[in-house]
Amino acid sequence: MKNGLRQISHFTKRLLHVAASPMRRDHGRGGMVVHPYRGYGSQHEAFVMGRVYQQVALGRVIPRRGALRDTADVARRVLRRGVVRARVDVNLGKNHRQVVTDRDGYFNVRLTLESPLPIDVSWHRADIEVRAEGHPLVRTHSEVYIPPQETDLLVISDIDDTVMFTGVAEKLKMLYRLFVKKAERRTAFPGVAALYQALHRGKSGKQERPVLYVSRGPWAIYEMLEAFFQLNRIPVGPILFLREWGLSWRHPWPRRAEDHKRELIERMLRLFEDMPCVLVGDSGQHDPEVYADIVSAYPERIVAVYIRRVDKDPAREAAINRLREKMAGSACELILAEDSLKMAQHAFERGLISTHGQQAVQRDVQRQAESSEG
Repeated sequence: MKNGLRQISHFTKRLLHVAASPMRRDHGRGGMVVHPYRGYGSQHEAFVMGRVYQQVALGRVIPRRGALRDTADVARRVLRRGVVRARVDVNLGKNHRQVVTDRDGYFNVRLTLESPLPIDVSWHRADIEVRAEGHPLVRTHSEVYIPPQETDLLVISDIDDTVMFTGVAEKLKMLYRLFVKKAERRTAFPGVAALYQALHRGKSGKQERPVLYVSRGPWAIYEMLEAFFQLNRIPVGPILFLREWGLSWRHPWPRRAEDHKRELIERMLRLFEDMPCVLVGDSGQHDPEVYADIVSAYPERIVAVYIRRVDKDPAREAAINRLREKMAGSACELILAEDSLKMAQHAFERGLISTHGQQAVQRDVQRQAESSEG
């Protein structure tokens, strides 16, 4: 009984500490804060996103660390509000664009690259200046990923139940494993890190292919996902969320996730022009159906669809097999896999990853299996 109470207490403290961590960068001063997200683009245009918000200062009586400080920071995070119509200036190389934030404080800048960026690097720095009435000027920057001209493949992956375990019915169990059992690495599916590294590096092992991630979640969990990717050594790329959660009287509900996902993928295919693409998802939601529609619309662009099997429903498996048969006339093959190793084997056979990449996935899966048995 005492052991259980200690674990619950430890779980609560760690969860509180993690939830409070994004607030620490302002050192309790409060005021206007600019949080840029990673950007992405092609040789012709780039996108820079972020949010501007106002948050309250931390009271002087609150200690610098400990549970009380974490509780106060979580409260500040809940109370922060977007700064409306803040003026945002973005400079990427010699390219400039100015926009204003929306009613929730978000900005989304589309830059036409009239002045070319250096071609010998993939990550570029976008300088950001934000001005709002009643606030001092804030300067910050964002990283923008633009793949090299010789890039041969685009990877677009779902996150939820594809990269990481997020079973909706088991959210508390997931949080327990993450914060009590110190299982940060095990909350990612076995072999995921090695598989995505292999896809990112390509057959030569030295390529820098773009890996774009999508999620059903809101922007509020961006920081948590960044930490998760770093902990699990998963290649960091722009994280593109499926739905905008800012609602209005005219649009009282978020858009359907599958509709927005389809539009997002099509936008990425247009952005990267003729580049072949691999789509990765899971069997639990609408990924197979959405991806089948994409293959039908772009039969020569999609070279493989990898679907992680997250349940054992025979009816669902039969439905996915029917989608696989529909793709038979295209250049794409749908792989329904219970683990990352089967995906890696297919990717190797298709010449998408190296021998070293396939072996790394195999070692990762075996190591995690042995760790679970132990």
